[in-house]
Amino acid sequence: MDASGPMALAGRARAVKRPLVAVAAVAGLITVASLAGLVVDPREITGQPAWAKPARFAFSFGLYAVTLIWLLTFVRGHDRLVRAMSWTAVVCVAVEGAGASWAAAQGTTSHFNFSTVTTGARILVMLVASLVLVLMGAAAAVLLSRERIEPPALAWALRLGLVVAMAGMVAAYLMVQPTPAQRAAAELGRGMPVIGAHTVGPPDGGPGMPVTNFSTVGGDWRVPHFAGLHSLQALVLLGLLLTVGPRILGPRHRTALVWIAAAVCLALTGILTWQTHRAQPLLSPDAATVTALTVLAVAAVAGTAAVFLHARTTWHPPAP
Repeated sequence: MDASGPMALAGRARAVKRPLVAVAAVAGLITVASLAGLVVDPREITGQPAWAKPARFAFSFGLYAVTLIWLLTFVRGHDRLVRAMSWTAVVCVAVEGAGASWAAAQGTTSHFNFSTVTTGARILVMLVASLVLVLMGAAAAVLLSRERIEPPALAWALRLGLVVAMAGMVAAYLMVQPTPAQRAAAELGRGMPVIGAHTVGPPDGGPGMPVTNFSTVGGDWRVPHFAGLHSLQALVLLGLLLTVGPRILGPRHRTALVWIAAAVCLALTGILTWQTHRAQPLLSPDAATVTALTVLAVAAVAGTAAVFLHARTTWHPPAP
């Protein structure tokens, strides 16, 4: 049987059915509860609906955990480790979602909030949970690098997707650094009840984009975090699509396309991190950012075109 065919891929999901169902249930319940909160609770926290963040957290971390658990099914000979990592991912998603929901119910922020012992302990627990997810992603990338997975394009999509996702997760930790204003307040003896921020430049709570709430007046660390983290799903989807076509592409061509896509995702995460560091809103890039994005787009198109051109010149249709 084809190890990468639809039936085999479905079989892999059945192998981790319980943690997959558990993480989907946890994330789904928190998302539904948060959406209900958006309807019945009119309060706002830092300029956005109180339950918007729990909904985004549950969906984003749930999607990442589901993908991670499914990727672990490609690891052979480490059943106990895979099972332990899968259930740990479930716990981490529950901690992140519960922490964000608890803060929303209290009408306060879930992150950067060290104003009380309780809020400080909550954010530290949530940071540990997210760090565990980062470390598990890195461990999964190492384990997958040692596995022989067919076809090669899918194998590299799994490995490189995790690498880019780790870059996106690391970008999130730039949020927890004290801002210049917070350092200045601490030097004046006012302490730091809030440590870190989503935005660079203006304080959190300003105008933001719909749904994502990415700042429209300053840089926002959530932008590179989002781009890197969800590159994992994009690359895995590309790898799966390349297992079924187009016919003109050989195994090396398909693998090359995955490498090009991964390089583009990693470079894009880097450019967005650079843009954020310079306090630029996502939708208001300066000339330097536009130039970098243009060079990246041209390189991506040129690389992809070169692969297809080589495939066309070397392709031999099967005999009738």
